[in-house]
Amino acid sequence: MASSSVAKILDTAQIKPISAHESSLPFTFFDTFWFTLPSVERLFFYNLQDLTPAYFGSHIYPPQTQAITLSDAPPFPPPHRQPQVSIKCPHTLHCLHPDDGVSLTVSESDADFHRLTSNGVYEALELHPLRPQLISSDDSASALALQITLFPDKVFSIGITAHRMVLDGKTTTMFMKSWAYLCKQGNTDNSPLPPELTPSFDRNVIKDPTGFDLDMLYLNQWLTRTNGNKSLKISTNKGAAPDLVRPTVTISPEDFKKMRERVLSKSSGSSKQLHLSPFVLTLGYVTSCIVKARGGAGDRIVFLGFTSDCRPRCNPPVPENNFGNCNAVLVDYSKAGSFMDLENGFAFAAEKISNMVKGLTEKGVLEGAENRLTLLLELTKEPAGSVQTVTVSGSPRFDLYGTDFGWGTPWKVVVVSIDKNEAISMVESRELNKGIEVGLALKKHEMERFLSTFLKDV
Repeated sequence: MASSSVAKILDTAQIKPISAHESSLPFTFFDTFWFTLPSVERLFFYNLQDLTPAYFGSHIYPPQTQAITLSDAPPFPPPHRQPQVSIKCPHTLHCLHPDDGVSLTVSESDADFHRLTSNGVYEALELHPLRPQLISSDDSASALALQITLFPDKVFSIGITAHRMVLDGKTTTMFMKSWAYLCKQGNTDNSPLPPELTPSFDRNVIKDPTGFDLDMLYLNQWLTRTNGNKSLKISTNKGAAPDLVRPTVTISPEDFKKMRERVLSKSSGSSKQLHLSPFVLTLGYVTSCIVKARGGAGDRIVFLGFTSDCRPRCNPPVPENNFGNCNAVLVDYSKAGSFMDLENGFAFAAEKISNMVKGLTEKGVLEGAENRLTLLLELTKEPAGSVQTVTVSGSPRFDLYGTDFGWGTPWKVVVVSIDKNEAISMVESRELNKGIEVGLALKKHEMERFLSTFLKDV
């Protein structure tokens, strides 16, 4: 069921700021947690009525390049290099070295963009030619790569691939919006970005009050996993992307109202204390549907994981425009049978996720942080099929459909990399105010089961 679509490379470039100067930023424990975990790949599709190859070549591609180049202190880093692990706080991000830059690929594709931007089902592999590739080796890894792809029918996509150890979702979103702002403003005089889009590189605001020396703890845990191999090569996909299909499903505010009523009717006496936000309800409901779609024995482990922005939750709070990573990774696991229960599976999942979210406030964002990476890495050692994983990429709070380069809102935003690790993606709905779009990638027979029941039982 392999896809035949390809993207023909038209041009490649290394985009560099005008006045590059060398500086360095130490990685924090929020960064080293991610070390060589798979990158995040996202696509923004735009539909222009006047788009032709000539217009694309004169009005789209050059302004994109210029917008990045003119930013004297751009919100992106060049490749990071192998650190010396024998010294304290070993990881250093070499930022804006004159020889560094961001890779930009321009391509064209004959793929059916109507299918790729619809909510219908298509092969996960069809998106792969549109994603830019990070270059990584034993001693160097790119932090960011971009790709602009032109389609035949007035559509093009912008792909961004981000290294998880360097940029979290909020920082990547800030980069995209900064780029869009400069392009939309026709920024030819190198005027500054607005404060909310100007990255803060102050690492002193990140504090580790745990007493566990988390930066070295995480690094040593990674080195233990790799038997001391310090390679910066990014982990590759171990899943079965050729066997996966993907749609986009949308949950409306009315659906959330029904979901909330259902959870409260099934929950225990403490249900009034539940935190039933749209995020909690979405993840709880989709998880229960995915586990039911997998079927099989109820004694397998279901691993739930998602990240939460720690910037406002740190003590003292970290600025919203802080560059890098500032996420807490929340994890939990239960037997599949609890999620598969036809009457109470959804309520079980929602209560579990509610408790995870509430724990951030009640226990603090770094409670148990010393064990989170170990648990994540131990799961990779489990026999195939013994653990089912549901994690989340993205957030409905990123306002990705507000990424306007001057051509209006994106036609579609999708996360390609969810087919690497059994993740789902979340983004605010383009069509429904306060709705959420969910992307997921499952095997075909599981997807058929998922879609046959989705939102029919709420």
